[in-house]
Amino acid sequence: MTAIALPKDAPATPEVGDRLARLNALTRLQPASVILETALTEFGRGLAYVSSFGAESAVMLQLIADADRAIPVIFIDTGMHFHQTLQYRDLLTDQLELTDVRTVHPLSDHVRKHDVSGKLHASDPDACCEIRKVAPLAPALEGVEAWITGRKRSHGGGRVDLPVFEAAEGRFKVNPLLDWGAEDIERFMEARSLPRHPLTEQGYPSVGCWPCTVRPVDPRDVRSGRWAGRGKTECGLHLERRERPKVF
Repeated sequence: MTAIALPKDAPATPEVGDRLARLNALTRLQPASVILETALTEFGRGLAYVSSFGAESAVMLQLIADADRAIPVIFIDTGMHFHQTLQYRDLLTDQLELTDVRTVHPLSDHVRKHDVSGKLHASDPDACCEIRKVAPLAPALEGVEAWITGRKRSHGGGRVDLPVFEAAEGRFKVNPLLDWGAEDIERFMEARSLPRHPLTEQGYPSVGCWPCTVRPVDPRDVRSGRWAGRGKTECGLHLERRERPKVF
């Protein structure tokens, strides 16, 4: 199937709505493996996974390796990841024999113009995420019709009402793990003998960039250590354009 992106910033058409309804009906109450196989059948080589190689990423990466090791995996190296995350990326890539892991970087012109000191995260974390994470993803998704995410309803916030398939920002998104909780993640990790992100042993159940990641401030909320005290819960990858800062 040829990858054809949806029109950017356009409302979902009846055709898109019908397609979403069909896909969500097909995958209702289905396990993550079936959701992935359905996405592969629907989108073929127009399917990719955007991974942070964070604390829970090994689960989705293993499911992808089970389905098709050639599915492109896009990793955005913001320039501010913990070195342990970069090591974990390399370890999982090798162990799972993933054949198309693509590391993308912030555009140098953007960084020089807006964050030459590397301290924008302290004054405007939304703008920092826009420059170092959101903007680099756009060119990386050229030719991609649908991208897989690792989002889960159990993470709360705007994720509690996630559907399996959705359409946003000109593309489809697939959320195979939306109904997984911490116990599901743990069982799968143990059953498949998956290596842990090195920082989980140090008390980090959710790992992002080092300036904006601390141990959880609320033990009941695994993401409470992300942008703690900043009133921020998302990096921006899953926010609509109108919700993101106008940096450019």
